[in-house]
Amino acid sequence: MLPPTLPPPHIAARAVTVPFLPSSIPSLDSRPLPDWFDKAKFGVFVHWGVFAVPAWGSEWFWWHWKGEGLPQYEQFMSENYPPGFSYADFGPQFTARFFHPDTWADLFQAAGARYVVLTTKHHEGFTNWPSSVSWNWNSNDVGPHRDLVGELGRALRKRNIRYGLYHSLLEWFHPLYLLDKKNNFKTQFFVRAKTMPELYDLVNRYEPDLIWSDGEWECPDTYWNSTEFLSWLYNDSPVKDHVVVNDRWGQNCSCHHGGYYNCQDKYKPESLPDHKWEMCTSIDKVSWGYRRNMVMSDVASECEIISELVQTVSLGGNYLLNIGPTKDGLIVPIFQERLLSIGKWLSINGEAIYASKPWRVQLEKNTTSVWYTSRGMTVYAIFLRWPENGVLSLKSPVTTSTTQITMLGIQKDLKWSTEPEGLLIYLPQLSLFTLPVEFGWTIKLTGVE
Repeated sequence: MLPPTLPPPHIAARAVTVPFLPSSIPSLDSRPLPDWFDKAKFGVFVHWGVFAVPAWGSEWFWWHWKGEGLPQYEQFMSENYPPGFSYADFGPQFTARFFHPDTWADLFQAAGARYVVLTTKHHEGFTNWPSSVSWNWNSNDVGPHRDLVGELGRALRKRNIRYGLYHSLLEWFHPLYLLDKKNNFKTQFFVRAKTMPELYDLVNRYEPDLIWSDGEWECPDTYWNSTEFLSWLYNDSPVKDHVVVNDRWGQNCSCHHGGYYNCQDKYKPESLPDHKWEMCTSIDKVSWGYRRNMVMSDVASECEIISELVQTVSLGGNYLLNIGPTKDGLIVPIFQERLLSIGKWLSINGEAIYASKPWRVQLEKNTTSVWYTSRGMTVYAIFLRWPENGVLSLKSPVTTSTTQITMLGIQKDLKWSTEPEGLLIYLPQLSLFTLPVEFGWTIKLTGVE
């Protein structure tokens, strides 16, 4: 017998009277986005699974090896593993032996992350919690013999960090998914036996603040029963008042429907979107999962990360930065260093980031790129390159009799003047080594229009 995939009958019976209707995407889209998400601005993404065992190529290792049969993956396996070694044989080696959830949570807190999104299941199908519909392919039965999702959640909540769960709708090689695909997705054997039971279980068991859906691209939302699940989530689930979801609920949804939009990986709009969005990107530019063959040129620099964070927030987005732990549950030093550098920057400049709103102007280009944010009547101008003459010229802010200008991290007011070419701000005469941060400096303007 297949496990139930729908809410109890009394919930389904009331579906026509609740505010967000399962038959109507516009109804679901009308739900206001809980404001914690927009205020959070910065989160950490964690891609962790059996793919961390081969730790080569990317987290799509299994697909590149067996789905596409790429020669370099065949060669990697023949050189490093015995004949007949299957992907399932990697499972017991995914030990998480050095996974200490409090250590992770301390790092994420020091990074300034206001939310963390953990991979509960990637496209390989292995679940990082004891899923009853993933027999012998979950972290309780195989490998760690631990509930990784639950352990990290408890550690994060002790620190008041919001907890998000990534979940892939599809599984590359699940027999029922392959059967549905063969039937042109006219059947839903996989959805009813696997996808939906997992989603309901994750929500009821862990009460996440965010569900980061993925793996939707081969089928419409009607195959996935996405609207039925979202209706239950918004109306009757234990997290109905504060849960946030993204836009990957069917091949027709991305960048069009959902709580907020991811659109595509590493999405960067060129102007201010009219819908809340999030940029997800990875410190390792090549992969989301950990790779043993990563080299320094593949690693995003501190300057690149801070610049992306500033641009994203200025354009109204959230910035979700990914790291991939090892099979043992270690976060390698270069990832730790990058996260801690963001935390140091935010400890000075967080006032211009957290709970900010886009200003009437987002970007101003002159001798340096200046990105604006605002909080109430206060405007923040974040410039990414120090002007050679030590004078920052701004055209957009209009000064008044009450204007005051400071730099975050420095106590005293800055001198300024209004000239025909705009507002001139005379920056502190300090060496770059004695400034509060090494790049991405924030000018705080009050009493401007």
